[in-house]
Amino acid sequence: MDKHRVMVLAVDGVLPMDLGIPTQIFNARPNTPYELTVCGDTEEAVSTSAGFTLGLTAGLEALADADTVVVPGYEDYRRPPHPRVSAALELAGRAGIRIASICTGAFAVASAGLLDGRTVTTHWASADDLEELYPRLRVDRHVLYIDNDTILTSAGVTAGIDLCLHIVRKDLGAAVANDIAREIVAAPHRDGGQAQYITRSLPAARASTLADTRDWALRSLGEDLTLPQLAAHAGVSPRTLTRLWRQETGVSPHQWLVTARINRARELLETTDLQVEQIATRCGLGSGANMRARFRDTLGTTPTAYRRAFQYQAA
Repeated sequence: MDKHRVMVLAVDGVLPMDLGIPTQIFNARPNTPYELTVCGDTEEAVSTSAGFTLGLTAGLEALADADTVVVPGYEDYRRPPHPRVSAALELAGRAGIRIASICTGAFAVASAGLLDGRTVTTHWASADDLEELYPRLRVDRHVLYIDNDTILTSAGVTAGIDLCLHIVRKDLGAAVANDIAREIVAAPHRDGGQAQYITRSLPAARASTLADTRDWALRSLGEDLTLPQLAAHAGVSPRTLTRLWRQETGVSPHQWLVTARINRARELLETTDLQVEQIATRCGLGSGANMRARFRDTLGTTPTAYRRAFQYQAA
């Protein structure tokens, strides 16, 4: 595989958890081409929001050599980063280098003018500030991440995991992304359209989640899973199941099942030689024609083209 250079840009006051996400996911592995560098305004060190300093391996000039730049969140986001940082990001963006922000990292990308005219996202608590300071963009407060091709933004903290795994999935396919997700004990896939912040009342002392039912559904994707069957497994009414499911995942049971089935189909396309019709049956997508329609609507491609692009990655 050709080398893919990922530069993580640590702005002064960087949030350690946001920084840890891309450095963990894009770290070198035998089945990925990523070459990771942490860079900043200097080549020495940068302060973090937790009070300790972080050593850097490169300065801003490294951004020009990047294939992907990831900008983690930072503490004093209402104050624009040093003009050198904004200028380096602008040059990278104008050159077509893929730039992704985690949490309040969107403020640094916005300072370079790269979010003008776009719909983006950030941590829900910072959304008003982002629109106030950069009125040429629009913030979607109800999603985990937004993919605008070469510009990607995510909501706060753990949504950065979803965004980085999404990038791996785009680059290398679902099987590699799922391997990394299992390694870091993260959910293998959450759609960007899922809610980033859901207000909930405190559960009753004996309240249970639907995690067991979702695990059962994942093991039973080839079956015709109906809402009453899911509800019976969970021991609740269909109406209660739908309400709880939305609270816990941000989407309806039907939407969740469709996504799970497509993801399973992607893995089988990458890792087996099964025919499309066979995969459709195993994943609960019905016929090959229905699977092709789902791939076209969801991924903008065909199962055959997807297999051609990604099967070798898992070999």
